[in-house]
Amino acid sequence: MTAAPLATGTAPDTAGALLSVRGLTLDLVGGTPQPGLVQGVEFTVPKGRSVALIGESGCGKTLTAMAILGLLPRAVRVVSGEIVFAGTDLLTCGPRELRRIRGGPVGAVFQEPMSSLNPTMTVGDQIAEARRIHFREGRRTAREHARELLDRVGIPDARRRLDSYPHEMSGGMQQRVMIAAAIAGEPRLVVADEPTTALDVTIQAEILELLRDLRRDLGLAVLLVTHDLGVVADFCDEVVVMYAGHVVERAPVRDAFRTPAHPYTSALLGSVPRSDHARTPLQVIGGRVPPAGSFPGGCRFQPRCRHTAPACAEPQPDTVVGSGHHTRCGRVAAGGLQPGREL
Repeated sequence: MTAAPLATGTAPDTAGALLSVRGLTLDLVGGTPQPGLVQGVEFTVPKGRSVALIGESGCGKTLTAMAILGLLPRAVRVVSGEIVFAGTDLLTCGPRELRRIRGGPVGAVFQEPMSSLNPTMTVGDQIAEARRIHFREGRRTAREHARELLDRVGIPDARRRLDSYPHEMSGGMQQRVMIAAAIAGEPRLVVADEPTTALDVTIQAEILELLRDLRRDLGLAVLLVTHDLGVVADFCDEVVVMYAGHVVERAPVRDAFRTPAHPYTSALLGSVPRSDHARTPLQVIGGRVPPAGSFPGGCRFQPRCRHTAPACAEPQPDTVVGSGHHTRCGRVAAGGLQPGREL
């Protein structure tokens, strides 16, 4: 018996959202133009919540984050859409207004602290710089705030470490310095792009615990870009799944993990080892993410999907499958597939 079709044609609920991305489309311009690197991306980050952007490399996660921060490469152009932060569309802001927002109300933590921190400046000066720019503090006051921030993120002997250079610190300590610099401007939102990828498991857990404490104490919202589903399950409230520049599913983390509604989400979960299925072979997603300019029509996942059907060649509707749970799969919309771990 086929289930009844689900509701379609919905957009993210922006009520109470601190950040709202609506219809974001990015093209690669230049020598070999490639349209639709990111296409029609929509999601929200509510106040004080943590939202994950997940997917394989090449799915558009980092480009989406860089668009929010106004740090896109010159060869990538915003074609359409809105990125509304606290009522302001960041895509309409001039360079001066973006500099006021970036590093102030919106902080950033990047994947490789050693390449993000300035090797010629002490960590104290780099953290104090945000205080001096955004709050017009004097050098002494900003330095004292930098010491307090280093202490807050768990750097031992913070006063002495103010005069250290990045290369004199371990990878975990460098990432803590990046977090201290990110919150120096007293942000409401932190965009964290793979903040734990280069760290060992123990340090990774410490960094996540630090971010969790800062969320609780400062009321931060966090947009976490990651491919680590364990981090998502441990840290995030909601998840946005991207594939080949499209958002294919967005849902509360618990719903996405228990009843994934898109075959790609289900395949990602199936590729992660589970302690309750120790002897079960891991699922392999055949093929790879297609490069920009070679995206198939309709569902971009169809060449790798084991549930593909002729209808998958058509544009896929955004479909409601539960409270706050949306998917972009025509077979689910038509009732031909039911959400679940065995999708």
